[in-house]
Order: sequence, then C-alpha cells, then structure tokens
Amino acid sequence: MSHMSLRVKLFTAFVGFIILPLLVLGIIAYQIASNMTEDRYSQHTELTLRALVHSVNFVFGEMNKVTDSTIASRAIQEALSNAQSSEINEIDYLELNEVQRNFRELLVNHPSVSFAFMYTLHNQKLNTLFSNTSFNAMPFDTFKEQPIYEKVLERRGLPVWVGPFEYTDLTGDEPVFTQIRVVKDIETLRDKGILLVQIKNSGIDAIFRYFRYKQEQYDTQFFIVNKEGLILYDSGNRLLGHHMNELAAQVNWEGHYRSDRTIFEGQDTILSSIKLGNGENWRLVSVTSWSSLAGQMALFAGWIASIILFCLVLACIFILFFANRIAKSIIQTVRVMSEVERGNLKARVPVSGNDEISLLSRGFNSLVHQLDQLLEEVKRQHERKMAAEMIALQAQIKPHFLFNALESINVLAIQNQGRKVSQMVARLGNILRISIQQKEEITIEQELEHLRSYLEIQKFRFEELFDYELDIPPQLMSYKVLKLTLQPLVENSIQHGFEGIEYMGHIRVGGYEEGERIVFFIEDNGIGMSAEQLAKFKYMQELLPTHVNNPETGERRGLGVSNVADRLRIRYGKQYGLLICSEEGSGTKIKFVIPKYIGSERHEA
Repeated sequence: MSHMSLRVKLFTAFVGFIILPLLVLGIIAYQIASNMTEDRYSQHTELTLRALVHSVNFVFGEMNKVTDSTIASRAIQEALSNAQSSEINEIDYLELNEVQRNFRELLVNHPSVSFAFMYTLHNQKLNTLFSNTSFNAMPFDTFKEQPIYEKVLERRGLPVWVGPFEYTDLTGDEPVFTQIRVVKDIETLRDKGILLVQIKNSGIDAIFRYFRYKQEQYDTQFFIVNKEGLILYDSGNRLLGHHMNELAAQVNWEGHYRSDRTIFEGQDTILSSIKLGNGENWRLVSVTSWSSLAGQMALFAGWIASIILFCLVLACIFILFFANRIAKSIIQTVRVMSEVERGNLKARVPVSGNDEISLLSRGFNSLVHQLDQLLEEVKRQHERKMAAEMIALQAQIKPHFLFNALESINVLAIQNQGRKVSQMVARLGNILRISIQQKEEITIEQELEHLRSYLEIQKFRFEELFDYELDIPPQLMSYKVLKLTLQPLVENSIQHGFEGIEYMGHIRVGGYEEGERIVFFIEDNGIGMSAEQLAKFKYMQELLPTHVNNPETGERRGLGVSNVADRLRIRYGKQYGLLICSEEGSGTKIKFVIPKYIGSERHEA
C-alpha cells in the first residue's frame, strides 16, 4: 500500500491547518468588510438620495405653484374666454397681444420655462402662448388619441409631468420636462383647456452640479427614470433615452428605497434608487462604481494580503527547511536501521547539533554499538561452543574405531596370521593418523583413504558379508570435506543394513559435481527401512530410535547418521544435512551436499 513521506505529511498538515484556514479567514473577512462597506454606503446613499429627492421635488413643486397661480389669473381666463367665443374671427388681436404680454409676465418670463401652449376644449383649438420655432405642437385631434390625454383629464386639474423621450410627438425631442394640466373656469369649475408648459433643466442641473463636478472622484451617476426604466435625466448627459434594463444586469424597483450590488455597463456597481414622490412613479437612481467605492479598502486589503503572503512565504520556507531536516534525519535513521537489520552493525547515524533529533541519533548509535558488542560476544561464545561440540563429536568416533580395529587384530593374533596383523596394524595406523589430526577438514582424497582403510578392516571381519565400490571422480580429490563423514555412514550400512541378510551385500560410495557444490551418496542393497522407521529421522535425527550407552567404554552406540548430520549443520549451516531414501527390502541411499572449495574459502551456490 502506497504511503506519503513524512515531509509530504508535514507540508500537507501545514497547508491544511494553517494556510487554508488563513485564506478562508481572509476571504470571509474580505466578504464581511465588503458587506459592511456596502451597508454603510447604502445608508449614506439613502440620506443623500432623500436630500436630492427633496430638492428635485422642490423644483417640480415650484413649477406647480407657478402654474397654479397662472391658470387662475385673469390673463389665462380671458384668453380661454376669447378663444371660446363664437365670434372668434372678430377678436381684437391687439388685445390678444396684450393678453399674451400679461401671460408672459405671469409664466413665460419665469426663468425655468422654455415653451408653453394651450388647447381649448370648446372649439379644440391650439393657442401658442410662447412659441418655439424648433417644435410644432400636435393637433388637438391627434392629442385626444394619446393615452396621456385621458390621464390628464383624470387628474382634474392636478399637473401631470412627462419626461423627455416619453411622448416625443407631443413634447418634442428636447431633453426637457413637460407639465400638462387641465385649466378650469374659476366660476363654473368646468374644464376649459389644457395647458402644456416645458421647463428648462437648469434647476435640476443646479442640484447635481456639485456631484457632476465630483463625478470623476466618486464615479457616481444620477438618473431620473420612469416606471418602465427609461432614463429621463442623466447627470452626465450620456445615457438619456436609454433603458436601465439594457444597461444593468438586474434592476429591482420594489419599495420606497432599494440598494443592490449589480453589473452596470459591464462594471461592478452599487445601484440605489428612491421614489421621487411627484405622483409619476419616477425614481431617482444613483449608480456608483464598486472599484472607486472600495478603492481605499482594496488598497488596505492589498497591503494586508501582501503582508500575509510574505509571512506565508516565510512560513513555507521555514516549514520546508524544518520538515526537510526532520525527514532527512528520520530517513537517515531508517536507512541505518535497514542496514542494521541486514546485519551491518557497524552502520551509524550521522549526528549534528544538540536538539532532540541529535539525542535520538546518539541514543540509536549507542544502542547499535552495545548490540554489536553483545552479538560479537555471543558469536565468540557460539564459535567456542561449536568447536567444543565438533571436538566432542569427533571424540565419540575415535573410541569406536579403535575398539573395532583392536578386536580384529586380536583375532588375527590368536590365529597366528602375522602378515594380516601387519596389514591390519597399517590400516589402523592410517585411520588413527587421520583421526587424531587437529584439522576439521581434510581433502576428499584423504577421506577416501581413511574410508578404504576402514572398509578393508571390516572386510577382514565380515569377509563373506559384503563388497564395496568407490566411485569418486579424480578431479574432486583436491577439494575439502569434513573429516570422518563417509566412514560413519558406511559403518551404518554394514551394521544395520546387512543385519541378517543371506546374500552378498554391496556398498557403493560415489560423488559428483553440481555447480558450486559436491554431492556424495552412499547406497547399499541391505534390508532397508520401513516408513515408520523413516518417520523417526525427522530433522536428520539418529537412525536408531534410542542411544545406548556402554558403561564400560563410555561409548555411545548408534552415532552414525545423527553424528554426521549434526556435524554438517554445525560446519556448513542449517541448509546442509542428510537426505535418506529407503524402502523396506530394497536397500538404503543416503545423500548429502557440501560446498565446493579449496583451502579456507567457500564458494556456496
């Protein structure tokens, strides 16, 4: 299963528990600050718009008062009376001019009025009170077909205000506001005419002149829009006649006052609006760029973000250095531990500094040093024990050989067979010479010479019992073998394999090369062993089920296979031993393998 390194874990924990929470906290703080800024600006804008609405309503109210006094004046009443007379063609036009002069004094000369005319309802005529050469008034028949006509009549003398571009056929293309109202007879209160007065925007412009002067600094625009979103007035004179729905991503006109953050002309803005209160469902709208509004906050946030980023970079550099140092120390310790696990007790962890990691490294090195010394002592004790066991095993064989040989020589001496006694003594001397050598290993040639001397002595004792064959290639004679290895196995075949047979026994001792190993085998045609007997030799234990001690000689009988197996394991390791193959009535074959080497170096496969 894959796993993350300690360095990655430390860095991931640092990012997950420090950097990410700081970033999230910064984003949340920025959002809170933005919302607070937006709320404060909304409150401030509401106060500003209320003040502006009061001023704008004052302009329209003043004009309402002017026309209130005008429609009740004698000049307007006489003008309407003269216009409704059946003898209109006989009117004294000089007198009308005097009426017009009086009207000019009452209305037209007002600084805010740019154009005025009046329809008479009796004969449906048009009277131009103050002409505008760039505009031709709509005929009364056409005017009656307009929706605004019914609206004016429903107001019963109250003024109706029409913004620029709402009814261009009626009011013209000039960006001015038009007041339309019914004129009543003062005595009968019947509708006598309809007065249309267009006012100049100078009064409204004066209200927004300060904001237009500061527009670049505050980046704020003011509009007057109708309920359909048509822009009737623009403080910047850019968007007159456009619709707010085309410029803003989302516009909501609900409520008396409303402020929303939206996209206006592709920019992030705050759009605030308030009802004008002039009876026309117009709204005064302010649009402020969020970037200019949050400029100082953005500058402050930029400095804070830069400082935080700088601190985070320093923290990242520190954690990387710290994590690398810890990870490097742990990796070195783990690497040395792996070497120690593989048996290299001389490996040590590099130590630098005086912190806890250095103390850990020193403690580990001290532990490995003590373990190395302890294992060296155990190894020395084990080697001494193995040497003592080897000497003991070899010592167990010597009395056995000596007893059998002397017994045979004694028989020959009794029979007065001096020649054979001489041969037997020579064979015994050869066996003793090899046996008493202090070397644990001898050449295969010497081991075969020892085995041949033993077999010749046994042939004298059991002349009609068996014969033998030695089949070892000459090229193997110079390789080393543990001494007294073949003889005990051959002795086992003679003593146990040929016990009670009525035919000539045969022993074959052979060997061959197998890569970097030498394989020996000893096979006989003796009585063999049953499966139950073979089961008793698990882990190459003694061939006989028990060892019998001879109290007179101190010799352990039945050493044979067990003795050789133990010595092979002690000398060459646990992977070496004996392999026994046998079947009852078919003989036994014993096989063992040793590494092939000359001198003291081993070349094991």
